[in-house]
Amino acid sequence: MSDIAEKQTAADFVTVDLTAISQSVLASGPEIIIIIGACVALMLSLVPHPRQDQLLAGVSVFMILLAAGMSYALSDFPQTAYAGMFVVDGFSTFFKVILYLGTTLTVLMSGNYRPNNGLIKEGVFQGEYYALLLFALLGTMIMVSSTDLLLIYIGLELQALSIYVLTGFLKTDLRSNEASLKYIILGAFSSGIILYGMSLFYGLTGTTNLKDMAVALSTLDLSDPMLILATLFMLVGLLFKVGAVPFHMWVPDIYEGAPSPITAYMSVASKAAAFAVIMRIFMQDLSVLQPIWILNIVGISVLTMTLGSFVALAQNNIKRMLAYSSIAHAGFLMLGLVAGGRDGMASIMLYLLVYTFMTIGIFAVIILLNKGVSLGEPIEDFSGLAKTHPGLAFMSLIFLFSLAGIPPTGGFFAKFYVLTALVDKGHVILAVIAVLLSAVAAWFYIRIIMLMYVQPPALTPTQAAEIQLTSSIRIVLLIATIGTLLTGVLPAWFLGFVADSIPLGLG
Repeated sequence: MSDIAEKQTAADFVTVDLTAISQSVLASGPEIIIIIGACVALMLSLVPHPRQDQLLAGVSVFMILLAAGMSYALSDFPQTAYAGMFVVDGFSTFFKVILYLGTTLTVLMSGNYRPNNGLIKEGVFQGEYYALLLFALLGTMIMVSSTDLLLIYIGLELQALSIYVLTGFLKTDLRSNEASLKYIILGAFSSGIILYGMSLFYGLTGTTNLKDMAVALSTLDLSDPMLILATLFMLVGLLFKVGAVPFHMWVPDIYEGAPSPITAYMSVASKAAAFAVIMRIFMQDLSVLQPIWILNIVGISVLTMTLGSFVALAQNNIKRMLAYSSIAHAGFLMLGLVAGGRDGMASIMLYLLVYTFMTIGIFAVIILLNKGVSLGEPIEDFSGLAKTHPGLAFMSLIFLFSLAGIPPTGGFFAKFYVLTALVDKGHVILAVIAVLLSAVAAWFYIRIIMLMYVQPPALTPTQAAEIQLTSSIRIVLLIATIGTLLTGVLPAWFLGFVADSIPLGLG
């Protein structure tokens, strides 16, 4: 009888174990699809083909759409996997939508990129480019679904290592090589800081799981120096990833030196994933730590908005200007952390969605304008665009209005909801400072609009004729324009969609 009982117990254990494995595989289905897509793209890159870049781009977009479809199917079934280290919920699904959107649009506009004064006409992004882009997407997807510090770190490093290589993808371009080297050095430094903070948390709580860590922290004294140090180390490392002051030193050079599609990808996908991790750790699971970091975030957000807004005024390179603009937007996003609660979190998530549309859109325009003009991306390339390409100028106008926060675009309502969340929590002075700095930031966007509609064309007729809108870049511009306008026309609907993605237990 005892042998029979032991065999039955073993059989039950195997059944339970297989069920848990199948559930985990199903929960991570979108990530598995992206892994398969990256491997397929890598293998196809080894097979010579006359239109290899288009083939790889098509495969990449197909696999992303397939993963998006599975994420949609899983969105109605919240679940955890891998012993509670991985979660599928509304929060992670929302951010995966942003990641899918940003990566798909990046893939579509990559075929139009012509570096080195347009001398390279084809084959720029053949080979491992698309595989690396999918691996970067995979890393960000792991980050937004992780509820364990170790898994968060694995996802962060996977996307970082991929971006390091993509930043220096133009091997003959000195700017690209320099940007990649700087990013590797500074990125490794920030990763070390994050890892040190994680090790301190593990030493204090005995676990790396965020849920278990929250229980352990509830019994600790928040004035414990080691707990304060662990919190600040973790926060500093993550703020480096979003380009907050004073951890912003890498942003201008990397944005300028990286290929423009990769700069666009870093602006939206990497930033969104980093903010998702910050919100999951500091606003959801470990919200008990708020008294430790709240004042630091207030000061850093004001400094970030101030430096980004004022330094952008002096830039003559459009990508450096957008780099400092990205810094200023990161500061504005951090105001949502200060507001806290469901309103603060919803304002950040809506802002990131709108930011994806308008940033991808303006970078698509930059890629088109940089074809056949001077080395670099001077702001003067926009001069007279309304006369040579009125449709392109009008779409640029929409993107710039949204970046400046001018109605009726989505950028206005994104900032409005952040300010509303601040005022509701009593941070009126902080909201006033944010409005004043937004007015300063609006000037360098209006400067580009004036160049487009007031100045004579910077491009010769021959150069202007070289700006050809392919079907893929048309799709990018159309999606970006519609998204920027719809979020401004129907902000309440989008805010409701965002609110449904926030965990119910959040206050």
